[in-house]
Order: sequence, then C-alpha cells, then structure tokens
Amino acid sequence: MVQLLVYYLDSLGNDWTTYPDMKVLIDTVLQAFRAQRDIQTSRMGANSITWIKVACPQQRNQIDCGYFMLRFMRDTLALGRLKIPTDYFDEFKCAFYTKDQVDEIKEEWCQFMIKLNVCS
Repeated sequence: MVQLLVYYLDSLGNDWTTYPDMKVLIDTVLQAFRAQRDIQTSRMGANSITWIKVACPQQRNQIDCGYFMLRFMRDTLALGRLKIPTDYFDEFKCAFYTKDQVDEIKEEWCQFMIKLNVCS
C-alpha cells in the first residue's frame, strides 16, 4: 500500500486545523491523483493521509509567507537535502528570517523572473 505524506510549512505557526479548506482540497486532489493512476488503497488507507508539519522560521507580518517558504526551500536545497526536514536543521536554525534574508530571496526571485522574461 502506498503511504501518503503531506509536508506543510506554516511560517505563521498555525496547525493544519487552522486551514480546514486546504486539508480538504489537498486530500481530494491526492485521492483523484490515486484514482487517475489506478493506485490501489485499502478502504482504511483511502483516508489515511498523514500530515506532517515542518518546523520553519516564523514571519513577523502577514505578507511575507511566500518569501519565507522560498527561502526555506532554497536553504534546504543548498544543503543538498533529498528530503524535507521536519525539524529545522542546525546550519540555518533561526526563529525568524531577518529583513536582509527576506530581501535577498526577493531579489533572487525577481532576477529569476526577469531571466524567464515573464515580466515583459
């Protein structure tokens, strides 16, 4: 049987129960994906999606969540991690990203989008 794991990052520090619509949507998409791929699951396993919260730096405002996730994933990939860590690892352990760290990822994202010629 296929084990389904959903790793979620919440830089606001909430639990997935804060976002019941998100959980329903992701669960529905995963079930549709399994049906489309004809992935067999037991009746019990059909609803046994495990949600794992990943510890990540917490934002201090309500608008930088996307940049926090980009920064976190960039840091994860920069270390050559093949798996998403469920606990923030020692090399980058911090409770918050600084303004400079957030500005750095904003600049990198802008440069990436310019190279793709998305903004023209």
